[in-house]
Amino acid sequence: MIFTTDAVESLFMEVIPAIDLCDGRCVRLVQGIYDQRIDYDEDPLAVAHRFFEQGARWLHVVDLDGAKAGRPVNTKAISALAGQGLLRMEVGGGLRDESSIRQMLELGVARVVIGTKAVKDFGWFGRMAELFSGRLVLGLDARSGHVATDGWTQGSDVSALDLAVRASSYPIAAIIYTDIARDGMLTGPNIKQAMAIADAVQVPVICSGGIAIIADIKAVAAAGKIAGVIVGRSLYEGTLDLAEAIAVAAGKEV
Repeated sequence: MIFTTDAVESLFMEVIPAIDLCDGRCVRLVQGIYDQRIDYDEDPLAVAHRFFEQGARWLHVVDLDGAKAGRPVNTKAISALAGQGLLRMEVGGGLRDESSIRQMLELGVARVVIGTKAVKDFGWFGRMAELFSGRLVLGLDARSGHVATDGWTQGSDVSALDLAVRASSYPIAAIIYTDIARDGMLTGPNIKQAMAIADAVQVPVICSGGIAIIADIKAVAAAGKIAGVIVGRSLYEGTLDLAEAIAVAAGKEV
């Protein structure tokens, strides 16, 4: 398996820890519901540094305030995280115009995750993918196989699989598939759907939502075609050890 971006190549599955930002702090949503927010009251910079010390190479950041507002909101925290220079960062949430993409890249973010705008204006997404070749990631946040938008608050009739296939013709860095029903639930990932997407495209596919324990990491790695997994709540709740997960994903016995 090869996970390639920014001239980085790995022959193993990446384990990517996540930081979700609300009011500059680390939080997690349960199934993407803003009223079911878990506040961890941790400094994002300290959390990112801990992830780095445990062996992470990438950091997945979601600006939850931005996702609702339709524009970047937690830019101060994102800038500070990028300024650490410890982890390559991918950032999503409210990035729906060219200037917002440029703003993130100028802050030092390695790649930008686009979800809502790709669904609502696929032509625009294609133009941005060509303009920022290798720097955009398609965020497929889905319920029952259909993509949700606007911070997961709105449903759509767009098939996640169909959108992935269409987007894969552009020079994007990756596709992140998130099963919203499993996100923050610690019930295990939707490997079947992630694999269906990975089988249909030539773009690296990252699985997100539901990762709880080391057995989940082993199961995704065993599937063989998933380029990476995003882990969040399990790290904050202590059900998953990041260093162990990274070692297992790299094929090392722990």
